[in-house]
Amino acid sequence: MNPISKYIWTLLILFAANTLAFGQGEIIEDVKNAIKTGSSKELTKFLNNNVDVTIDGNVESYSKTQAEFALRDFFKNNPPSSFTIVHQGSSKGGLPYAIGQYLTNNETYRVWMRIKQTDGRYLIHEISFIKE
Repeated sequence: MNPISKYIWTLLILFAANTLAFGQGEIIEDVKNAIKTGSSKELTKFLNNNVDVTIDGNVESYSKTQAEFALRDFFKNNPPSSFTIVHQGSSKGGLPYAIGQYLTNNETYRVWMRIKQTDGRYLIHEISFIKE
């Protein structure tokens, strides 16, 4: 391979890696903003068609529409006072995840979300709100 071809391949690989990293970071930032405002409608935009939702140990598999209703009820009963991402990374298999802290007036919840790439988009496949 000549030096120009190597250079072009290197650029393509770097571009692909940056695009993947940007996509992961972008969804986490968008999800953070949706949770921070308690918007189930906005959060639903980032859910897979089927998603596992855990609220205080109660695990349910929902369609995107059902998940919106469950999250709406959670936010209604536990309005946010703040939400921050405390850690994000990737599993050994390369699946991105994020851990956050959700504060209400009375409670603190640990939020965990597992993200997968589906049809070229990063979507939440699992989200948990566990009371600390």
